[in-house]
Amino acid sequence: MKDTIESLRFRLTKRFGTKTVLRDFALEIRGKQFVTFLGPSGCGKSTALNIIAGLIPATDGEVWIDGERIDGLPPEKRGFGMVFQNYALFPHMTVFGNIAFGLQLQRRPADEIRRRVREMLELVQLPGFEDRYPGQLSGGQQQRIAIARALVLHPRLMLLDEPLSNLDAKLRIEMRAEIKRLHANLGLTSIYVTHDQVEALSLSDWVVVMRDGVLIQAGPPQEIHDQPANVFVADFMGFRNFFPARITAIGREPAVEAAANRMTLCGRTRHRFAAGAAAVAAIRPDDVVIGGEEGRPNTFPGTVDIVEYLGREDEAIVRLESGARLWVRTEARVKPGEAVRITLAPDRVIFLPADEAGGTA
Repeated sequence: MKDTIESLRFRLTKRFGTKTVLRDFALEIRGKQFVTFLGPSGCGKSTALNIIAGLIPATDGEVWIDGERIDGLPPEKRGFGMVFQNYALFPHMTVFGNIAFGLQLQRRPADEIRRRVREMLELVQLPGFEDRYPGQLSGGQQQRIAIARALVLHPRLMLLDEPLSNLDAKLRIEMRAEIKRLHANLGLTSIYVTHDQVEALSLSDWVVVMRDGVLIQAGPPQEIHDQPANVFVADFMGFRNFFPARITAIGREPAVEAAANRMTLCGRTRHRFAAGAAAVAAIRPDDVVIGGEEGRPNTFPGTVDIVEYLGREDEAIVRLESGARLWVRTEARVKPGEAVRITLAPDRVIFLPADEAGGTA
């Protein structure tokens, strides 16, 4: 079995009774890619990972690696490493015992086991921890040991199921950087499951957004972030402001003009709209600017309703004269009841298909 893969491809359907949790979920992953399955709880991302790992069977479908079909192989024959959300360390075993466990099952020589365990502890920056028990470790240290236990077997594919969700914010940032470092340094092929958009964007070469067991959009992080395919993806990626709109003019691609909540909005789109078509205008709170000259495109008067202090920034709700409510994140200090002028930068407003609407207006 090769230590690396050139491609992994699969098509998966999974039903539990009458409930379909994966529906023709198909993808091809190249060797050394870091791919993230991103979506809300219950969208099927962990189920897909467990089927690829061989821990549960698919109802229908296939898994192929480098032209070899492997969905009939048991987990231990697939050559994958897996890191779980709850670490799954053996509490009665030392750190050495936990990392060495898989090598011992393979009946590796004792000298080789000791050498490889030491190498893994150096790799995850925990040398000298061999004799400690999981209960003596912090959450971040336990997660590093879980990663070392998976890596010591030289897996041809790493599968990580929400491995940072039990850590506090500071540790999540540290471990995120650690996982990215290990993936790059070792030339791994990795599939990572998360509901956290920041993790997906910062770690991945390719992001797969899922909803109700269906692949909604897949692409590089920047594309998913800047060019969401529909309202669901936009909402998930931080476009908190949504306005029902009707296209009134189409300029040179990708420029669009629309009527929305008694406002005229200019923006951009990746979709083909006809004049008069229904659409949804969306913009992130970060891309709304307090200030602007009267009469400029996308500049409107409003009144501050609510302000939340976030440190260097405030998050505010601004009620526009049109009646629309707008979430704003800004370094400008504003107060409830204050009259303001806001600007929605035209290159930051996007228009999405109305038939995929699902955000909040």
